Amino acid sequence: MITIQELTPIPNIPQTDSKRIVIVGAGFAGLKLAQKLSGTGYQVILLDKNNYHQFQPLLYQVATAALSPSAVSFPLRRIFHKTDNVIFRMAVVRKVDREKKLLETNLGHLNYDILVMSQGASTNFFGNKNIQENAIPMKSTSEALYIRNKIISNYERAINLSNVEEKRPIMNVVIVGGGATGVELAGAIAELRNHVFPKDYPQLSFQNMRVILIEAGPVLLSGLREKSQEKAKLYLEKLGVEVKLNTMVEDYDGFTVKIQDQEPIKTITLLWAAGIKANLLTGLDPVQIAKNGRLIVDEYNRLIGEKDIYILGDQCFQKEEKFPNGHPQVAQVAIQQASNLANNLKSDLKGKDWKPFNYRDLGSMATVGKKMAVVDLPFISFQGIFAWLVWLFVHLMAILGVKNKLIIFITWAWKYLAFDPSLRLLIRPKYVKRNKREWLLDQDELEE
Repeated sequence: MITIQELTPIPNIPQTDSKRIVIVGAGFAGLKLAQKLSGTGYQVILLDKNNYHQFQPLLYQVATAALSPSAVSFPLRRIFHKTDNVIFRMAVVRKVDREKKLLETNLGHLNYDILVMSQGASTNFFGNKNIQENAIPMKSTSEALYIRNKIISNYERAINLSNVEEKRPIMNVVIVGGGATGVELAGAIAELRNHVFPKDYPQLSFQNMRVILIEAGPVLLSGLREKSQEKAKLYLEKLGVEVKLNTMVEDYDGFTVKIQDQEPIKTITLLWAAGIKANLLTGLDPVQIAKNGRLIVDEYNRLIGEKDIYILGDQCFQKEEKFPNGHPQVAQVAIQQASNLANNLKSDLKGKDWKPFNYRDLGSMATVGKKMAVVDLPFISFQGIFAWLVWLFVHLMAILGVKNKLIIFITWAWKYLAFDPSLRLLIRPKYVKRNKREWLLDQDELEE
């Protein structure tokens, strides 16, 4: 077995007398930290398995053909064109040696003075291997694009069948998980069924298509206020979504969704948005890992038992008086943690004291469909068309890049005026031979 010490160093990393900060993961937290440390006295090495940042809150619109993948993805190298102290490498980090302060990657090893882990989270299937094998998650741009292809190919297939009973499982879509992702996905698919697919496939009866949202808990959008929860459910039902609360999915074999104490549902499309679990590196001490799988940190986001390792975002388990079970795993937490750590690291260069992290809840929101959204701010809660406009504005401003903002604005304007998204293209990937896969497939696919 090859150890970290036996691997060669990652080539073309400049040597420096500055402290080296290695950031693992270019999600909301990792990218924000790298941006705020640009132009400082640190050498910053940013590592990610993709060469782009993906704006996860809008992935459901890629999955439902409303936006192109490039609209919600931004090249990482472009962000740091004029930043000499920030270096990006597309790499898969496999292991950390805490004693020697080394990282093992697929490119070689890399030493660090300060390590920041912001690898985010992956889909949680709660140990059900059948669901993991047959359901479709949506945590990345590539998964969203797969969902788009899957849904479109279903109807291209269904239109060539004469038997109604054969069509139903192909046309039905079941979404599991009543959080923002599940709610927004269900609403978007229902709008496609109601307004778009009947034009594309006039020979199909979309009365045979069911859109079903299943949530194990008693409410949708559990982090929002009761009025917003009820309104979101009402909006979904107005669109024709079958909402099943207090409903537990027991199993899925790729054709039948087995539900506790209820009739099974026939579908070949089960979209899984029911939970997430923190990504972890090999080489950590089990006592540093909380029961929920997240990494335990102090008030400065420093990993317990370590001096120079910090954890940000979905991986991080940090208690506050208002959050005894840790912070919610949402983008705002990650961004605020990154900003606080960046300010502390800058203070360190000046010999100033560090400030502990305190999360400011700026509110939550979710959109269900055209002119239908819910917004909860610390001081007010509102729903309907104004909430929808606020949701559009906030997400448009959060997207990186002027070009991306412009593309999304024009796409949304066309979609909501004409109600005819033009991205319903079935672009099937060509089979890649095994000896040519390493740089063309996602790392998870390679490991399988």
